[in-house]
Amino acid sequence: MFTDLSRFKPYSYSPEQADAHWQRQRDLNRVHLAVMLGDEPIGEIVLKNIDRSKGCYTMGIHLQNDSRKNHGCGTEAELQALEYAFSNMGLNTVYADALIQNRRSQHVLNKVGFRETHRDETFVYYICEKQSWKRLKSDSLIR
Repeated sequence: MFTDLSRFKPYSYSPEQADAHWQRQRDLNRVHLAVMLGDEPIGEIVLKNIDRSKGCYTMGIHLQNDSRKNHGCGTEAELQALEYAFSNMGLNTVYADALIQNRRSQHVLNKVGFRETHRDETFVYYICEKQSWKRLKSDSLIR
């Protein structure tokens, strides 16, 4: 890949820019949760489109790189995010989506209690409802 390095300037930390970024995230109605492995952050879960009046949000997960995948970190993080949504935030429904070609993400969503609702040419869409999730959890079908 070729690029014109003269178009880019080095990053320099600014408290004002950092504060503006987090305020923008709040204005977009998002909550960012770190995915940790011990003391090391290895990804994040983003709770977006939070609608407390309807009791729902959409969840997205991003892991640092492929070396962090296939070790259960994403599964554990998604389980904890669902627990947080249902127990701490008082929400009743969580939505998620995965790219059609991302079979790994689809597998994890199914594993933690989501069910597919529909597809389009790009995404598979999912829903996880509190009551169904609690039943699965009590039946030990999910941790």
